[in-house]
Amino acid sequence: MPKVRLVELSARSLGVIANANLEFGEGFCVITGETGAGKTLLLGALELCLGGDGAQSRHGVTSDTQVSVVFAADNSEIVLAREASASGRLRATLNGLASNAEALRNAAEPLIVIHGQHDSLALKSKLEILRLVDNYGGVDSSEFQRLTREIASLNRLRESAGGDEAGRQREYDFLQFQLNEILESQIVDENELSDLLEKLQALSEAREGQSAVIEVVGLLNDSDDSVLDAFAAAINRIPKAEAYLAVRQTLSSSLEVAREGVRDLSALADPEAFDPVQIDQLESRALVLQNLIRKYGLTLADVITKAEDLETAVREHGAAIDRLATVEEDLSKLEVLANAEATRLLGEREAAAERLSGRIRAQLERVALPHATLRFSISGPAGSSAEILFAPNPGQPEGPLQSLASGGELSRVLLAISLETTDSAQVAVFDEVDAGIGGQVAQQIGDCLREVGTRQQVLAVTHLASVAAKADKHFVIEKRVDEGQTVTSVREVSGPERVREVARMLAGEVNEAALALAEHLLQGT
Repeated sequence: MPKVRLVELSARSLGVIANANLEFGEGFCVITGETGAGKTLLLGALELCLGGDGAQSRHGVTSDTQVSVVFAADNSEIVLAREASASGRLRATLNGLASNAEALRNAAEPLIVIHGQHDSLALKSKLEILRLVDNYGGVDSSEFQRLTREIASLNRLRESAGGDEAGRQREYDFLQFQLNEILESQIVDENELSDLLEKLQALSEAREGQSAVIEVVGLLNDSDDSVLDAFAAAINRIPKAEAYLAVRQTLSSSLEVAREGVRDLSALADPEAFDPVQIDQLESRALVLQNLIRKYGLTLADVITKAEDLETAVREHGAAIDRLATVEEDLSKLEVLANAEATRLLGEREAAAERLSGRIRAQLERVALPHATLRFSISGPAGSSAEILFAPNPGQPEGPLQSLASGGELSRVLLAISLETTDSAQVAVFDEVDAGIGGQVAQQIGDCLREVGTRQQVLAVTHLASVAAKADKHFVIEKRVDEGQTVTSVREVSGPERVREVARMLAGEVNEAALALAEHLLQGT
């Protein structure tokens, strides 16, 4: 049973499509209708939902255009939608949330593949072609990819280290020197310098105060020409007559008070009040911390952070040096293993490509290409590049499929490939795969589409009754003129309605002969 299914496609106000809603079933679904009815617009609506530019339908976008598609995958639904703004710009939503076209493309890529007459998303990438070969042959490239990643990682490590071994060691030694310089300073905390400067200021003030006290005591009393001695000598020169007695006594009292003050001041002069050695130690410590700040930051907090960064850098550089010591040896070992894996992969991919080419060539007659040849070509390291080479007729040189195949041939080759490489995790869309064929060949194409539909959901646009009759579900797109406006509608047909649509496809009109043949075709399925 298919793992992914296209559940619903809706389009509103897109060209002649007023409102269309298609609810698909499992297996093989077809869309039919007269030329110009709007089948191309429906595929364009699908392309818009998948994040494309909708080249086939872009001219039909109006300010009311809304298109959406619903997928069922892994027991959940994925809704991709585009809606036009008043200016005609298309907005994207993914599961109801605002998104963009690229996100829609990424979401849709694993879910659906569209095979058109002139283009195929499955063949645009050589990696996608290689994926087909690997899946078919059961080729496991995981070990080679792992080895390739490891080799790339070691090369990046070697390149990021830069320089020679001596240069890397010098860089490591310099980082270690910087770290040691900071660690050896044994910073207490980020406030150590400010606390230390406050202590220095207090001690400096105390030292300066003591110097001033000693100097004043010397001036007033201790020196040979002290102020107080000169004051006493001056008092003694005052006459001792009664008239000067009061003055002499006042001045003598003042002298005694001054001497008492000097004695008190002398008591405050304590040479032990500060420790010069402590001041020198604090000044030296401050100088160390200030030098660190000049080298490693604006504050001690910066220096501490720098030490942490240096510890990390030293550790990483040390590990890198240790790792680099074995890089060349490890690279040599990995390259030997990778070369062996590459040889294995190349051989397995070439063998798988040859088997797949043979199986698909056997299907070419079923898709109306009996004289064509096709092969998968593998090249490059480990067979990492693949392309499909094609020759439509005998005697013609082969070349890239998309270059040599016509639109109808390309679609039918893709159908042949799908017969052998069915992916139940993808919906396959075929646009007019039956172009240019008819009769028995058309029935074969229908049988092929139905066969693919047993393994994955298939949606096809067709003009051929023989193909439409093979479908499990049949939609008709019809155009009519309503009050002077051309309007297109889409509906599912079954029973008698389906017989009439197949009859129209057979004869261009519904008559008894066409109805009888349509009944026969449908019963033959």
